[in-house]
Amino acid sequence: MGEALETSHEARRRASPNPWVGCVVVDPDGRIVGRGATEAPAPNGSGRHAEAVALDEAGDLARGATAYVTLEPCSHQGRTPPCAEHLVRVGVKRVVVATLDPDQNVSGGGIGLLQSAGVETVLGVGAEAVEEYLAPYLVHRRTGRPLVILKLAGTLDGRLAAPDGSSRWITGPAAREDVHELRADSDAVLVGAGTVRADDPELTVRLDGVSGEIRQPLRVVLGRAPSDAKVKPALEISGDLRGVLDDLGRRGILQLLVEGGAHVAGEFHRLGLVDLYVFYVAPALLGGDDGLALFAGPGAPTMTEAWRGRIAKVTQLGADLRIDVEPSVEDDSRGRGLSIVDH
Repeated sequence: MGEALETSHEARRRASPNPWVGCVVVDPDGRIVGRGATEAPAPNGSGRHAEAVALDEAGDLARGATAYVTLEPCSHQGRTPPCAEHLVRVGVKRVVVATLDPDQNVSGGGIGLLQSAGVETVLGVGAEAVEEYLAPYLVHRRTGRPLVILKLAGTLDGRLAAPDGSSRWITGPAAREDVHELRADSDAVLVGAGTVRADDPELTVRLDGVSGEIRQPLRVVLGRAPSDAKVKPALEISGDLRGVLDDLGRRGILQLLVEGGAHVAGEFHRLGLVDLYVFYVAPALLGGDDGLALFAGPGAPTMTEAWRGRIAKVTQLGADLRIDVEPSVEDDSRGRGLSIVDH
């Protein structure tokens, strides 16, 4: 299953809105005879699922073999034929699955189809690691909304801009490169119209040393962007943030990266809509109370009402720190209880 999860990594930035699944086929002697990861969706249906890729590679060696799959094989006709039927047809003897697919078209149907055909099934192997890696897909299928990552960059004393509004560059090159990795993993990037007017960001993915075409996320602006803004073309949207997330979910957005500004960050936070906070902290001090705070708007009135989460990971990026913070189970108002690994 570890090999299947590792194989799925190559599909992370191409498979969405499908899940990035990995599969390995192992013959009775313990040899891996086929590997596969989800291909990019194609209008003509040619984008194969991980199982199909692995089985095609294994050929006749799939008969009597064991398939290890990170997500329950599909049991319905979509862009491609059902993977569970494919596994049965080629004679796979045993299928080991990390986690069930919550999609209403599957949701146990794949396991049921395999079992009814006499294929031995094992469920739950490596589930924790796989569910963490597939968190955006699982959240989307369970809630209809994307997994929301709120990214904030600030000084050691909690300021995202100086009193004059200047904020470039708080963090160094390594942290900025990491933000582009986060964008590359995301289906959409969202900012407020105020940030667009103040900073005129492009919000594109720019990665050094990456060959080939890079999939660019959908750029989303809360409000109206100036006609000549660099962020355009963009989806300009307004209204209640819950409705915004519902809209993006219907568009197939699995992971949304919220990049600001302070008012947008404050609203997402106060409404309990954030699944993962990513703080980039620079060893810099503005040294006063007149800089712009990370969150705008009213905060907790007393310490007893302070929001408390869990520090999931701390990463050194040059001189800066990246601190990943998850909502605690008690404070997770959407009841998701899912974390996400980075790239």
